[in-house]
Amino acid sequence: MPDYSYERAASEKGFKYVCGVDEAGRGPLAGPVCAAAVILPEGLIIEGLDDSKKLTEKKREALYNVIIENALAYGIAFGSVEEIEEVNILGATYIAMCRAVEGLNITPDYVLIDGNRYPPMLNTAGECVVKGDSKSMSIAAASILAKVTRDRLLYEYAERYPEYGFDKHKGYGTKAHVEAIKKYGVTEIHRPSFLTKLL
Repeated sequence: MPDYSYERAASEKGFKYVCGVDEAGRGPLAGPVCAAAVILPEGLIIEGLDDSKKLTEKKREALYNVIIENALAYGIAFGSVEEIEEVNILGATYIAMCRAVEGLNITPDYVLIDGNRYPPMLNTAGECVVKGDSKSMSIAAASILAKVTRDRLLYEYAERYPEYGFDKHKGYGTKAHVEAIKKYGVTEIHRPSFLTKLL
C-alpha cells in the first residue's frame, strides 16, 4: 500500500510542497493521454487509496471525490492525439504531466513522477518512483484523478461513436475494438501511429 515515505524524505531535505504525478492512457489505440498532479496535506490518510489499476471503477470514482475535496492542490491535463502523433506517446505524456503540474494553484518545489523517466522540460527538483502509484500516496492520488478523468472522456466518446464500444474498452486494443475499427474505419480520436500494424 502507498504511504508518505517519499514525501517525508523530500520534506526532510527542506522541500515544502511535494507533488505526485501520474498518467493514464499511454497504451490505448484512441483518445488522449491524461496526467494528474496532486499535493496532499501532510499525513492525510485516505482509506482505500491505492494504484488505480487495482481498484474497481466505483471505488475510483468515490476516491476521486475524496481526493478533490482534501488535496491542497491538484491539476489534470491531457496530451492530445495530435501531440501523440507529432512527438510520440512518451513526448505527449511529458507534455500532459508538465501541464498538470503547471495547473496547480500551489507551485510545488519537489515532484514525484511515476515511472522511470523524468520529463526533461519540468524545471522542478524531483525524482522518478518506479511503480510509484503503489508506493507514494501523492502518486496514487494522481493515478486516480488521471484514470477517472480519462474514463469519463471515453464515456463521452462512446456516445459520439456508439459502434466502437469506448465505454467498455476505454480505447484499448481489445478484440471488439479492433473488429470495430476494421468494420467502421478510423475516427478522429484514433491514434494513427498505433494502428499501422492493424491496418
